[in-house]
Amino acid sequence: MKVVIVGGVAGGATAAARIRRLDEMAEIVVFERSHYVSYANCGLPYYIGGVIEDPAELTLQTPESFYTRFRVDMRVRHEVTAIHPDRKTVSVQNLETGAVFEESYDKLLLSPGAKPTQPRLPGVGLGQVFTLRTVEDTLRIRSYVEEHRPQSAVLAGGGFISLEVAENLRRMGLAVTIVQRPKQLMNPFDADMAAFIHAEMRRHGVRLALGHTVEGFAERDGGVDVLLKDEPPLHADMVVLAIGVTPDTALAQQAGLTLGLKGSIVVNDRMETSAPDIYAVGDAVQVRHFVSGQDALVALAGPANKQGRIAADNICGGDSRYHGSQGSSVIQVFDMTAAATGLNLTNAKKAGLDADCVVLSPMNHAGYYPGGKLMTMKVVFEKGTYRLLGAQIVGYAGVDKRIDVLATAIRAGLNAVQLKELDLAYAPPYSSAKDPVNMAGFMIENLAQGLVKQFHVEDVPQLPHDGSATLLDARTAEEYAAGHIEGFVNIPVDELRARLDEIPAGRPVYVICQSGLRSYIACRILAGYGYDCYNFSGGYRFYEAVMHDRCLTESATDCGMDR
Repeated sequence: MKVVIVGGVAGGATAAARIRRLDEMAEIVVFERSHYVSYANCGLPYYIGGVIEDPAELTLQTPESFYTRFRVDMRVRHEVTAIHPDRKTVSVQNLETGAVFEESYDKLLLSPGAKPTQPRLPGVGLGQVFTLRTVEDTLRIRSYVEEHRPQSAVLAGGGFISLEVAENLRRMGLAVTIVQRPKQLMNPFDADMAAFIHAEMRRHGVRLALGHTVEGFAERDGGVDVLLKDEPPLHADMVVLAIGVTPDTALAQQAGLTLGLKGSIVVNDRMETSAPDIYAVGDAVQVRHFVSGQDALVALAGPANKQGRIAADNICGGDSRYHGSQGSSVIQVFDMTAAATGLNLTNAKKAGLDADCVVLSPMNHAGYYPGGKLMTMKVVFEKGTYRLLGAQIVGYAGVDKRIDVLATAIRAGLNAVQLKELDLAYAPPYSSAKDPVNMAGFMIENLAQGLVKQFHVEDVPQLPHDGSATLLDARTAEEYAAGHIEGFVNIPVDELRARLDEIPAGRPVYVICQSGLRSYIACRILAGYGYDCYNFSGGYRFYEAVMHDRCLTESATDCGMDR
């Protein structure tokens, strides 16, 4: 059996190694148009900033090492220019010599990845305007920074690459601005959770120009003007385009393969395309979202590697299946960690799901143990069924392990209430006896049992201020004086029973505290006396962070809370 693989990075390299482990006699040829195979895309920004010092560390294997270990013919600087399914060959050009030839195959695997989205804007080809996707791109940016010593950079786009490049350029002393058409960074997060990411970026000196549209670039004074719609241009010494990626599927289209979202390659759960003996994996393929069941594009290394393994199994006569992607991801944002899995609340509702969430702010470990750090968790579930749909967490320690627990729970089919039952490791330096994941389960159980009702940030503007309801802040007088929501009266939870006469009977009560715990206790007290009570999800800490971010994003002059 002869297998030809187009693309030698995550999916392609994984498939090649797996095929060899399953079939020692198979002939395996990999064509990669760049100079490098099996390189770490996700590590590229960290070489620009010097965190990874040796460029050799970016390549997990070389063509020579791959051949030595796996006897795989890795041909770099070779570009496949056409696929001929009728005669089971591909046309290939040697980019070093210009020679063109045909290579036959018994099985063909496409792993072309995705390419940086290149808008058709004036000035995209300027020498100071870069994209970042390959090792060559990284070396080009690093070389430019070392040679020209730029003092400022504008990054167009607000996803993983943009944030990682921003962090690394800031650590090198550059003034950095991120321009993004949506009014938030990091689409895997709801806007309220992205507020914490925004705050961390701003805290480290990154300017955020959110809600602005880039219309082109113009060279001026040795640098670049970033032209904005209806706004003055931004001037910088260099620009990095990181506005997303597009499936690189021109070959598949020319070969007549069935295409899907944004021109991606349609595959079944065996990673088979519409053409016999042709498979496809990675960022170029359309997958099923594990939670919503809808078609999706998930350009992440984890799914690409899993798909490469599955395709290899099936190429070698097995029957492996890919059951969908849920988009689990994590990113370092300076000192903060932000992670997500499954659907956020926005996308759950877009998918037609009747979704709700809980927001909590637990410590990463026991509060009495020194060094504890707060994290903010948002766990999304389906009303009625309490199916676990997704989660987002931002914080400074313990974020990654909690998101992995939640990702596993989603994959295992646990419902949101069952999070309370997870038997998770505890010692004071690592967690609390009731882990944050358990706490989310307890909170959702309270909702399921009708012990508490809740309201959210987006409900606050619609709260009645005409006396038909009581708006209650259950924090201490000192906390209330430091900042509160207009219209909320202060009765500390520990004084509540003695001051019930201040709360009119027969009217709903909306309660807030700092994190949501004391207001929950207040609601249980009030419920015992016959009040219809609603607890604010996330607490004043969450509300203040979200509203302050919205104020800054809208460029208001006064972003203070009521004092």
